[in-house]
Amino acid sequence: MSTQRYYLSIDDLARARGQINELSFQGNSPDSFAALLQSSLREPTLWRRWKAMQPDPDAVDPALGASDPQATVTAAQTDLRTDILVTTSLPHAILKHRMTLLVGAHWTLRDVKTA
Repeated sequence: MSTQRYYLSIDDLARARGQINELSFQGNSPDSFAALLQSSLREPTLWRRWKAMQPDPDAVDPALGASDPQATVTAAQTDLRTDILVTTSLPHAILKHRMTLLVGAHWTLRDVKTA
């Protein structure tokens, strides 16, 4: 799969939380969010924790647990908004799942470009 650059934003990072408290981002700095998202894309620990919480973990599609050891994430604050740049070979569906676990629906995909 080709590497993509995903341009994302979060309107208010300090209030952005996922629905499952144990998996949700708990910080408020762009750097801490970037580090957490990068880690969740590079290795499947967050996905494994989520999978273990499912009613039938064995029924979960293992493809959703894919990781990209080369994924990079940067984030910067502009007023209240946090702009995020993700570079990864993972498909959008996996990025979306990890973002939703970390910050719920409090994010926006602004653009996607080939890296």
